[in-house]
Amino acid sequence: MPTSSASTTDSARSSANGGVQSLERAFDLLERMADAGGEVGLSELSASSGLPLPTIHRLMRTLVACGYVRQQPNRRYALGPRLIRLGESASRLLGTWARPYLARLVEETGETANMALLDGDEIVYVAQVPSKHSMRMFTEVGRRVLPHSTGVGKALLASFPAEEVRALLHRTGMPAATEKTITTPDGFIAALEDVRRQGYAIDDNEQEIGVRCLAVSVPDSPTAAAISISGPAGRVTEAATDKIVPVLQQVAAELSEALASQSPAS
Repeated sequence: MPTSSASTTDSARSSANGGVQSLERAFDLLERMADAGGEVGLSELSASSGLPLPTIHRLMRTLVACGYVRQQPNRRYALGPRLIRLGESASRLLGTWARPYLARLVEETGETANMALLDGDEIVYVAQVPSKHSMRMFTEVGRRVLPHSTGVGKALLASFPAEEVRALLHRTGMPAATEKTITTPDGFIAALEDVRRQGYAIDDNEQEIGVRCLAVSVPDSPTAAAISISGPAGRVTEAATDKIVPVLQQVAAELSEALASQSPAS
């Protein structure tokens, strides 16, 4: 039987910018769920998005059927396991995009360059370009570490409210990687204040004795990201820091622009 034009649903209706409205709404709901910690109720989504409950319920039913959302026993909705594969693939692609910028960091600073993301409560390294020095730092891509003992962790968490940082530290604990690791929440919060004041973060023998790391966050990254250089403490000195930090900040800004150009809003 022919379908009348009056029965057209969101799934077939295009938005003003040429996109499919139901897809835009579904992705908006997923992002709102992520911002809320990964689990929400329908009424919360309705309040934050402005969409009517029936529309949200229909979209969530579709996302559940596809595995991108799951319904909890308490009737709330949580991000689903199928998103993990998408996230891992996107992280690898983000690392691929970043490699030319990391290579430039190596050329200009002489030290190993890294890119890391905040994944849950952990730092995961997604890209690295090694130094050309025979004595150089190496971090395996895919390695996960706790944020409190790394420069990239400090750079990433510096923009978070103090209560969220304390909650994360409570969940992970603050084990000492070296004798110089910060192991108290108050000490780490103070270190984040230094990051905000200075515009960069330092790991001074805190993850590994004899190694210093300088890191900055990537502004407006689609996911929390930071880039860093790491090298022997004898080379990454205070004097070297004054020269390296402006390069880090410039490359982070250029990487931010490159990532923005990949987004639909550009």
